Amino acid sequence: MNDARRLVDKLWSYCDVLRDDGVGVIEYTEQLTYLLFLKMAHERATRRLRPEQIVPDEYSWQRLLDAQGDQLELTYTKILVGLAREPGVIGTIFRKAQNRIQDPAKLKRLIVDLIDKENWSQSGTDIKGDAYEELLSKGASDKGSGAGQYFTPRPLIQAIVDVIQPTVADTVVDPACGTAGFLLVAHEHASHGAESMTPSEREKLRDGLVSGYELVDNTARLAAMNLLLHGMGTANGESLIEVRDSLIADPGQRWSIVLSNPPFGRKSSLTMVGADGREVREDREIERQDFVATTSNKQLNFVQHIMTILDTNGRAAVVLPDNVLFEGGAGETIRRKLLTDFDLHTMLRLPTGIFYAQGVKANVLFFDKKVARPGHPWTEKLWVYDLRTNKHFTLKQNPLRRADLDEFVAAYRPGSPTSERSESERWKSFTYDEIIARDKANLDITWLRDDSLEDLDNLPSPDVIAREIVEDLTAALVEFEAVASALEAQLEGAGDLSASSVSE
Repeated sequence: MNDARRLVDKLWSYCDVLRDDGVGVIEYTEQLTYLLFLKMAHERATRRLRPEQIVPDEYSWQRLLDAQGDQLELTYTKILVGLAREPGVIGTIFRKAQNRIQDPAKLKRLIVDLIDKENWSQSGTDIKGDAYEELLSKGASDKGSGAGQYFTPRPLIQAIVDVIQPTVADTVVDPACGTAGFLLVAHEHASHGAESMTPSEREKLRDGLVSGYELVDNTARLAAMNLLLHGMGTANGESLIEVRDSLIADPGQRWSIVLSNPPFGRKSSLTMVGADGREVREDREIERQDFVATTSNKQLNFVQHIMTILDTNGRAAVVLPDNVLFEGGAGETIRRKLLTDFDLHTMLRLPTGIFYAQGVKANVLFFDKKVARPGHPWTEKLWVYDLRTNKHFTLKQNPLRRADLDEFVAAYRPGSPTSERSESERWKSFTYDEIIARDKANLDITWLRDDSLEDLDNLPSPDVIAREIVEDLTAALVEFEAVASALEAQLEGAGDLSASSVSE
């Protein structure tokens, strides 16, 4: 880990230099991604044993080393544009790539001093992978970058993967993969005992275990590079990350495990580019034959999408905001479908203060897909673990750690039947009949008393109280926005009806 720390410190030190030129953390990480890929391809092409040409010679690392001054800027731009046209991983990493470093001297120093002096192929995947992951987490914590929305706390991912227990026999997908955190940890878990695997199992582990979908080009390239640096896929192979909107259609493929933290924000929107080149986002309802409800709520649509793509006997773990638990209309329809056709066996209520995006009150839903049996619901008991009440976390002073989830993981009893679980203070079960009897099949279930309401001596520190007030107000604004949008939609619908009746 010391080598990873040295690498991070070395790479990070240069970010401050470029900040003065208006290059943000994520933009810097993007530039590093392009240059690291080129340098690693160069190392592969010039090694003594079995050299391998990954990028065309005209786009090689050597061209950057040879160029000076303004010519360096032109050469770098030419390489980026050229590699964007390549297929597979290369095309995903360089898709719509641009040079953000306008000072050739600083670009030269980045190439020669920082990247070229390291042998990236010789450092183990854990070293360069850990270094890259830490850069991404630094980018996520940079408030100005907006990258936090793509970053799920790693301790939470680790706990989720520890209870889902992916193996090399599985196929794992994240339909909203961000920078691929879930896929990395799933691969790491499935890699245990890799030395005793057959050659075909090791190949599956590298090329066929994980796949991800990401809507945003810049995030997809970071995800593709993250996987590559952690030993997944090959530099000249097919991309394990597909750049597209998962919600558009049923991909036709099915996976045995779905792990995801779909993007926050409630609307599904379609980006259209007008004749003047400006982008216009249109809120829209997603209509698919495989969906049981039509809604513009993005999280509800992701739940429906995951219900479709999960293979029979497959297992899913999805991070979802509170509104999915209690929203009426489409929300109720989807919850009832989930309780009937799937085994919704576990819910983890997450504390506030663990996400970079503010105002997020979220939960993890764990469910398994079963063969439909009309008249017989698959969910018998929903087990709820409350990690929210009387828990106070902040991103800096008191961040969530993996140890904070130890009790949940132990209570879950990974690999054992849910019938072997036993209740505790934070861990309660609710029968199918109890849940269905609740108004709108509401899953927003609490039973613990909030100590701070009972005992003023038990109040958390002022900074935690202030942060929780911000979280609550932000969450309330999101809900108010949803109500306002729903009312506007109703009025528009009524207006359309009256206009059509007039025209008739």
